Amino acid sequence: MSAPQSNKIPVQQVDLDATKHRVHPRFVTGFYQNIRVITMYALLAAFLLLPWLRYNGRQAIWLDVPSQHYYIFGMTFLTQDFYFIAAFAIIAAFTLFMVTVYAGRVWCGYACPQTIWTHLFQYVEKWVIGDRNKRIKFDKEPMSATKVFKRFLIYFIWFVFSMITATTFVSYVSGTDALYNSWQMIGFIPFPDWATWIWVSIFIFAFSTYVNAGYMREQMCIQICPYGRFQSVMFDKDTLVVSYDYERGEPRGARKKGTNPENLGDCIECQMCVQVCPTGIDIRDGLQVACIQCAACVDACNEIMDKVGYPRGLIRYTTERQLAEKEKSRVFRPRFFAYLILLTILCGGVLYALNDRVPLEIDIRRDRNQLSSLNQQGMIENSYIVKLTNKTQDAHTYKITLAPQEGLSLEIRFKDVPLDAGESFDMPVSIYGDPDVIEFGQTPVTLNVSSEDGKYHVSKQNVFTTQGQ
Repeated sequence: MSAPQSNKIPVQQVDLDATKHRVHPRFVTGFYQNIRVITMYALLAAFLLLPWLRYNGRQAIWLDVPSQHYYIFGMTFLTQDFYFIAAFAIIAAFTLFMVTVYAGRVWCGYACPQTIWTHLFQYVEKWVIGDRNKRIKFDKEPMSATKVFKRFLIYFIWFVFSMITATTFVSYVSGTDALYNSWQMIGFIPFPDWATWIWVSIFIFAFSTYVNAGYMREQMCIQICPYGRFQSVMFDKDTLVVSYDYERGEPRGARKKGTNPENLGDCIECQMCVQVCPTGIDIRDGLQVACIQCAACVDACNEIMDKVGYPRGLIRYTTERQLAEKEKSRVFRPRFFAYLILLTILCGGVLYALNDRVPLEIDIRRDRNQLSSLNQQGMIENSYIVKLTNKTQDAHTYKITLAPQEGLSLEIRFKDVPLDAGESFDMPVSIYGDPDVIEFGQTPVTLNVSSEDGKYHVSKQNVFTTQGQ
């Protein structure tokens, strides 16, 4: 294969046939793989441990969907606070875009859950069967008692990992207390006493984990994941990608150790870059949608180069501008700054909103049956329902008062309204108006709600109407 004459990194159109053979990657060590393994399993450990973290006596991260209360490190969010969730999602998306513009698909190779669980499941196969050659040979062996036992052991470990994953996912919603402390005795056997939605959720998550990490693997990245599709729109000449140096490596060919034939490039056709690839591609064919930039081929090639006495970097992280055009890459470019400025504005806005957010909410609804009425004392009465929501994670007692206004007075059933953490309460109240003082029509009124300790205070405006008399 001769070196390409184009001044661009070639892009290979990969075969998207979903019936391709199972990929059995060889496990390799090296600089990038050490970073990758530490990153992946640190994220996995965080996912498994975070539900057990407590904050102020409550699960630190608890997305209590059934009650529509979402607790995150001392903050309580309700359904009406969905704009925060939308803002966090937008920030995460633009962060991913910015990182992709600069460093390509490092998310896919180092932090994507599909990559993490696939790597874990493949390591189980290595532990039970052996390295790549043994796993390939094992697949071709006729069925035997040993093969059945090893298959069963692999599937059982996968099932355990899938169940752990599923219960951890669900514990973020149901809470660890409800999930792990709810048991009933069926005969002499303890059995989980879970709601139907918990059983269904665990089944869905466990099944998805088992199928995605155990069987679909690289097909999820190639066939289904949209990120691999639109990455080409986000790449530019200065985006870091894993690339093969054609000019240095071609033409390929085997040779004796210690020799460097003049008619051959540095690639010795050892196929190690293909063997270690988790998606089974050949990086020497050019930039491909199936490449998740895990850099396993970089570490494998560097190891081979060390053994044959050639310089490292035949396969390396580089940019099209560096590799094809022999120019210095431009790290800071308009698109990168655009994402950075936008992220700064978004993060600043969210932080300001969180800092300015009062963890107490008041909503006033008028009685829809009647705008106003005249009582026996000749006073005009307007009825309202005041909904109080304690968004803190502590119990508080609140007082409702009417902002002083001539001719208006407030009548309330309870002077004090005690609310537990996250609790809401609908309080019927009435405002009376002196017809000799207030004007005909609509008069703005303001209700104030304050916590007994004076820590929280919020106001809400509505109208007092004299219409319908």
